[in-house]
Amino acid sequence: MPVALNHIDTGGEGVPLVVVHGLLGSADNWRSHIKKWRESRRVIAVDLRNHGRSPHVEGMGYEAMAEDLLALLDRLDVQKAHLLGHSMGGKVVISVARLAPSRVASLIVADIAPRAYGHDHDSIFAGLRRLERGAPTTRGEADALLAEHVDERPTRLFLATNLERDEQAGGLRLRIGLDEIEGDYDAIMAEPAGEGAFTGPTLVVRGSRSRYVSDEMLPALREVLPEAELVTLEAGHWLHAEQPEAFQAAVNRFLDEVS
Repeated sequence: MPVALNHIDTGGEGVPLVVVHGLLGSADNWRSHIKKWRESRRVIAVDLRNHGRSPHVEGMGYEAMAEDLLALLDRLDVQKAHLLGHSMGGKVVISVARLAPSRVASLIVADIAPRAYGHDHDSIFAGLRRLERGAPTTRGEADALLAEHVDERPTRLFLATNLERDEQAGGLRLRIGLDEIEGDYDAIMAEPAGEGAFTGPTLVVRGSRSRYVSDEMLPALREVLPEAELVTLEAGHWLHAEQPEAFQAAVNRFLDEVS
């Protein structure tokens, strides 16, 4: 049964751009980009299951998350959309493109390949569990708790976007479904759902300092996304945050060409 995803919808005419965040992200992370894109097109940004303000449910498989997204498009009466996904969200949109290609006007995949990855979020999960136990009352306290396990301040700031004020307890709490995410982490690290190739217009944007789309992965990537145009930005994995203007320019140019 698909989950009714929380989302931001700017409204407007034409084929919308649907934005899908990565692991432990949310639609809120994309607000600065949405503000720019909405000037020229309709934008729909989603909170995937167990993220942001969407419901917490068991199961983080890509077929289920693709069905959630397709159900949202049905609810909004969107027959076709440009799909943009970062990291885990990139695997979600690849899954949609393979399972329901007729619904995809074009595909934009940000710093992920259609393959399985190893486990490398142990310190992040440990930091988030420390937040749960520590029950911080301020964001400074939350950062100190996260710092016991996560060295990189930019990563801690990103993780802290998942905190919200607990009106009853008076402190801060995580709004994500951490049990559900950590419990099905293997599914998140797995390949996208579906089989075969998506042959529609595709842009892959990768970070030069990221290992997620290395040169060695490109032959396998092109087996699934044979029409992929590759753009490399001077950035790490969070390339849309590190190089927002360059990321915007790459996406806008591609959409202008395919629209």
